[in-house]
Amino acid sequence: MLPAERTEAPSLAGFSPANFAIVMATGVLGVDAYQQHYEGLGRVLLVVALLAWAAVAAMNVGRLARYRDRMLEDLRSHQRAPGFLTAVAGTSVLGSLWLLLGWNGEVGALLDAIAALLWVALTYGILIALTVQRDKPLLAAGISGSWLLLVVATQSIAVLTVLLAATAQQPVRLTLNFAALAMWLCGGMVYVWLISLIFYRYAFLRFEPGDLAPTYWINMGAMAISALAGALLVAHAPGAPFLSGLLPVLAGGSLLYWAVGTWWIPLLAGLAIWRYLHHRYPLHYDVGYWGAVFPLGMYSAATHQVSVALGLRFLAPVARGFFYVAAAAWLLTAFGLLRQLWQAGAAAVDGSR
Repeated sequence: MLPAERTEAPSLAGFSPANFAIVMATGVLGVDAYQQHYEGLGRVLLVVALLAWAAVAAMNVGRLARYRDRMLEDLRSHQRAPGFLTAVAGTSVLGSLWLLLGWNGEVGALLDAIAALLWVALTYGILIALTVQRDKPLLAAGISGSWLLLVVATQSIAVLTVLLAATAQQPVRLTLNFAALAMWLCGGMVYVWLISLIFYRYAFLRFEPGDLAPTYWINMGAMAISALAGALLVAHAPGAPFLSGLLPVLAGGSLLYWAVGTWWIPLLAGLAIWRYLHHRYPLHYDVGYWGAVFPLGMYSAATHQVSVALGLRFLAPVARGFFYVAAAAWLLTAFGLLRQLWQAGAAAVDGSR
């Protein structure tokens, strides 16, 4: 029988830093379920998200302990480094669902603090490491939709912080709302910088079916979570006087972000048809597909919140429709993950005989 480390090592060594996207996708689907009055399903998804968070965190700790050089190599990679930011967004989305379901607010505050610390360490650590590199890839090889995780991570903290502020007393509430507003504004500016490069890569550089990674759906998801954060700030403005003075900016910005996110959907859907139907690109499970599930769920959550905060009730059926689309995408992706795990386990058993 082979030693355990010989069967486990390859998967742990190559463990993707983007695996917290499983938590992101599961958590936001739980938020959708809560919004659509399926609270029982939301609770189940919270438990699944908690288990996934613990499992992925343990795998990352194990990888850091045994394959530190591989992890540092990923942190210096333009393609893989942004995936580490899924840890920030996954933790924040988990905390948001926790608070929405009315569970212990202290745990929500703890998750917010963990996410904020991860955001500071990873955002600036990754950007500094990539900036000071002497050898850098060409734009076509270095940029992808995963770079917009910088925006998603930032806005996810804005969402959790404004939800946490609603449970706090003054002057803590004022501080939290100000922090949420600052993160919302910063996230919007970072999106402008990054989407310019991504759009240039789309339109002016050679683009093959293999280049269209599922993470390009984050083009839309980053706008959706920005709209959600803005709409939550609008909804909580009555409890924060300085936010009330900014209501036109908050409402207009939220609607702008929602409209831009909506604009992306037909384009991304058309490119997916071009990739999978026209070019018959093979469809195999990859962690990147969670990066496509998350934007679909986030668009549902954002559309619901925009419809409530801005009084646009005619958008409610859109939010409900995308909830079912996101749920179907989650089930398919989860099936792919379980199938891969089953095959890996079977191969390990066969190899040990």
